[in-house]
Amino acid sequence: MVSLTTPVCDFGWMAVDFRLEGTDGRWYTLKDVRGENGTLVMFICNHCPYVKAVIDRIIRDVRDLENYGIGAIAISVNDPVEYPEDWFPNMKRFAKEKEFPFPYVFDPTQDIGRKYGAVCTPDFFGFNSRLELQYRGRLDSSRKEAVPDAPRDLFDAMVRVARTGRGPAEQTPSIGCSIKWHEPAASPHASAVAR
Repeated sequence: MVSLTTPVCDFGWMAVDFRLEGTDGRWYTLKDVRGENGTLVMFICNHCPYVKAVIDRIIRDVRDLENYGIGAIAISVNDPVEYPEDWFPNMKRFAKEKEFPFPYVFDPTQDIGRKYGAVCTPDFFGFNSRLELQYRGRLDSSRKEAVPDAPRDLFDAMVRVARTGRGPAEQTPSIGCSIKWHEPAASPHASAVAR
């Protein structure tokens, strides 16, 4: 398992549209999940121990952010051939077990993951109402192990985005398992340049 941290937030970078199938059988675009005051695009997967450790807190924060007009979606980009736990049927099972309050979609070509520049799971992209990037940081300060009363970095940042359109100037990178990319020969999209 390779652990990586996310890069510094590229303030103002515009969200990339997509059309991806969700575990509920629907197809989703950015417009479908866009919130009135902001949008959270999350890259997660099923097998990553970092995601497994924080998924309940992600669900809690997304539910709470709905009250602030923040929409959300989770995208799995991992190669399921190398990581069978990330196959689409297992994504359906994971979403159902956890009762995800957000669409969970699969990026089979990995094109969207590359366009966003996703590097790890979980990787959070918080956009304002104009779909300008304002947050690229961690979920909270407790990492894998939940710490009582730990500051909720993602939640607090997105509430600020909802209210002001701007994220905090200081952000702590998210940490997680590296994205499991296809081998270059296996996908015509593997050589696509992020952003």
